[in-house]
Amino acid sequence: MEIIEKYFADFSALQTAQFAKLDELYKFWNAQINVISRQDIDSLYTKHILHSLAIATTFEFTPEQKILDIGTGGGFPGIPLAIFFPETQFVLADSIRKKLNVVQEVAKALGLKNVSTHWGRVEEIKEKNSFDFAVSRAVAPLGDLWRWSKPLIRRGNNGEFDNGLICLKGGDLHEEISASLCKPMMWNVHDFFQEDIFQEKYMLYVKR
Repeated sequence: MEIIEKYFADFSALQTAQFAKLDELYKFWNAQINVISRQDIDSLYTKHILHSLAIATTFEFTPEQKILDIGTGGGFPGIPLAIFFPETQFVLADSIRKKLNVVQEVAKALGLKNVSTHWGRVEEIKEKNSFDFAVSRAVAPLGDLWRWSKPLIRRGNNGEFDNGLICLKGGDLHEEISASLCKPMMWNVHDFFQEDIFQEKYMLYVKR
């Protein structure tokens, strides 16, 4: 929890309690359903929660917006972002039902009223042009993420950035970006968070 407070302040008492509770919740559920690698569970706040919140360093989601988390797995980046932006609606999508069961139980235990889930492939979502942003964390190549999300994201602008796709990725992305035919904006996460594990982590944004 200290690593979150190192970079972010002004949380309400409820948000602070919700972030603090994530440790026991994920340790409990991970012992039953492996949604986080065993070697990473002790680094939950740095590798998963703080990493997810890289999006919040640059993008300010608003109450009227609706965000789709593609391939959320155990709830990342969706759950940390839903705590950070409690008045924004988040739909966490995944094709693996047992992972969404964990997401639902975590959201329920935290009292998150702004989280719902979608079970199935994201390209099967029928509500076209119904989301302001799609977010994703190390799920699929950029080209696939953009192909899946573009029909679901409505055109518009409620802040500094036009609606679009935001994804967290690592490693050398040159070939992936070239193959995607997208022209994303890109930030190095290490510019926001100084821990060594973020040196080759990036945040990409593609405008709708």
